Amino acid sequence: MKAVCVYCGSSNGADPKYGDAARAFGRALVAADLGLVYGGGKVGLMGVIADTVMAEGGRAIGVIPELLVDKEVGHNGLTELHVVPDMHHRKKMMADLSDGFVALPGGVGTLEELFEVYTWAQLGYHHKPVGVLNIDGFYDPLVALLQHTVREGFMRETYLDLLQFDSDPTALIGKLQRYHAPAKDKWADLRENV
Repeated sequence: MKAVCVYCGSSNGADPKYGDAARAFGRALVAADLGLVYGGGKVGLMGVIADTVMAEGGRAIGVIPELLVDKEVGHNGLTELHVVPDMHHRKKMMADLSDGFVALPGGVGTLEELFEVYTWAQLGYHHKPVGVLNIDGFYDPLVALLQHTVREGFMRETYLDLLQFDSDPTALIGKLQRYHAPAKDKWADLRENV
């Protein structure tokens, strides 16, 4: 692994613990000699993690759509800042530049990005690890929802393991580094039964 894509909030959240967690994850990335790829913003947890990585001597690559640069939220103090036409280009470039993905606390945009790469892993479009930094139980409701989805027959239990959860940044990075993608994709069993 050379770089991890981090999805997180463009706000700081209601509790300082989220900013503390973003700083801790940024320090853990640099300690593991991993670059940061993220959405290119200077605000919220996005700005916190990027500032931390840069202050610690790491590499931070931002990818931001023109619309958001025009709103003056682009971070100008990064190793690289790529300005792209729209969100589709942003997400593709972020995925292409990364060897794994991690979601920190955030809103609907963070969830959408997490679920997109989670779905891609399930379908076999990539074999990169996907992690969730579960700060103080922030993502416990997501775990419960995914377990409910399995119980109701909409997802196989094996796909729960495609998401690596941990509350400790260093431990989560270790899980990503040790991750091995499953040998079969979502449709393998259906193809075998045809």
